[in-house]
Amino acid sequence: MTKLRQTIDERRRCLLGAAAVSLSDSTIAQLSSSRTLRIILTAPPGSSIDVLGRVIADKMRERIGHAVLVENRPAAGGTVGTNEIAKAAADGSTIGLSFTGPLATAPFLYAKLPYDPVKDLAPIVLVGTAPNVLAVNAALPVKSFTEFLAYARQNPGKLNYASVGNGSASHLSMELLKTEAGLFMLHIPYNGAPPAVQAVAAGDVHVVMSNPTTLLPMVQSGRVRLLAVTSRQRWAGLRDLPTIHESGFPGFEAIAWNGFVAPAATARSVIESLNREINAVLVAPDVKTRIEASGWQIAGGSAESFGAFIRAEQARWQPVIRRSGARID
Repeated sequence: MTKLRQTIDERRRCLLGAAAVSLSDSTIAQLSSSRTLRIILTAPPGSSIDVLGRVIADKMRERIGHAVLVENRPAAGGTVGTNEIAKAAADGSTIGLSFTGPLATAPFLYAKLPYDPVKDLAPIVLVGTAPNVLAVNAALPVKSFTEFLAYARQNPGKLNYASVGNGSASHLSMELLKTEAGLFMLHIPYNGAPPAVQAVAAGDVHVVMSNPTTLLPMVQSGRVRLLAVTSRQRWAGLRDLPTIHESGFPGFEAIAWNGFVAPAATARSVIESLNREINAVLVAPDVKTRIEASGWQIAGGSAESFGAFIRAEQARWQPVIRRSGARID
């Protein structure tokens, strides 16, 4: 009986091993009809999206044994690259890393968008999320979010705020706060986070909402003061900084996020394989460390949950954009 049981166990192990090899080979075959997986990054070289995409691509090369080609397509706030993803062959050979603007707010900002984020793209996985941080020039006589609100209400129209661009998350996050808090401030758009933050540090502009990693050097130099974060939970990198949600505005949330998408007609089996592979990459210790060091919190999850998240974000931002009158032509 013992020998029979050992024989059965050995055969079971062999069968499980063969099944694992078969699954691995099948997964690799599904990931791309060619031997190259093309990843389009919808932001410029050196950006946080670029860093995330390349870290993930490097690990994907190791896991799937394919060549992985990374291409930056940053024009028009990421909509050019996202349109290229949507129009690519739906054979699993092209996917892309896009973000809040092209996937959630662009449909309401552009008069004519050449793609529909819901109809023309298949969500694969939400990669990461990050808050913006409300910051002011250090000379402004406020040291807390509560003091900032009081000062802004007492001085309507006297404060201005910078954003990283018209229609950006930085812009819309502040418009959401203005609406909920009853504030009146002039919007001054800049071309990207570095010049916007520099303008606040120099005192040319009073306020900005931007990502923490861009702001921290200015905080360390004593030129900018941080007041609150826009996520529901406190940010791990700044535990002492309160959220707007806990500071009198329950439910307030305005986060940056990014995720992988594919052409809408991509086979479901390929989407599932990509989802499994990317989720596995995200929890690899070296990848996790690099992503979190760049200011992002790893998300992951199913393709279905990412699709629901995109639709919820569109519903969140459409009325904000309508109220603000923001347009990009």
